[in-house]
Amino acid sequence: MPPPEPTVFVVDDDRAMRESLSWLLDSVGLRVRSYATAADFLAEHDPAQPGCLVLDGRMPGMSGLDLQAELASRGAELPTIVITGHAEVSMAVRAVKAGAIDFIEKPFSDQLLLDRVRQALQIDLEAREVRRRREDARRRLATLTAREREVLNLVVAGKANKEIASELGVSPKTVEVHRAHVMSKMCVDSLAELIRITLLAGEIRENP
Repeated sequence: MPPPEPTVFVVDDDRAMRESLSWLLDSVGLRVRSYATAADFLAEHDPAQPGCLVLDGRMPGMSGLDLQAELASRGAELPTIVITGHAEVSMAVRAVKAGAIDFIEKPFSDQLLLDRVRQALQIDLEAREVRRRREDARRRLATLTAREREVLNLVVAGKANKEIASELGVSPKTVEVHRAHVMSKMCVDSLAELIRITLLAGEIRENP
């Protein structure tokens, strides 16, 4: 089943701006959904839907920055472009710290916005692929037995089979069997691949 088509979500209380942005994005073949309020957007938001958010920084009720904070609290990682007609350094700093990829002051060029939207969509695509691979790695790890997890941890720590056998109080042959099971369940053919997938799953950390 093909993945859902990316959508550019426009949230702006100014109807003329919503319609203008929707027309611009639609004119280059991008799928667009627009909302007059942050609450309207949240009522329909589906974290599984790929895309990006083009957001007015100042709106009645829940502001654009408040919406950013709410999405962050929900663990939603949607690349965001904040636009505003009242640019302030403090607002820009808050938006970027909250994860906005850009903060654009009105009026802005159409090409600038389109460039930023395409960048945001690419960021979202790559981030979702990383999350998919991480979830897959964690599912594979979950299939290991307790003893296989012990062997895995010692293998990625750089221990040789004899060292692992001594530490676990088993024979080197038993370690070889467990290690083979680990490689099979993790669907890897080399130690390098095993270390990479274990890193991806968050089981070990790269040196700073």
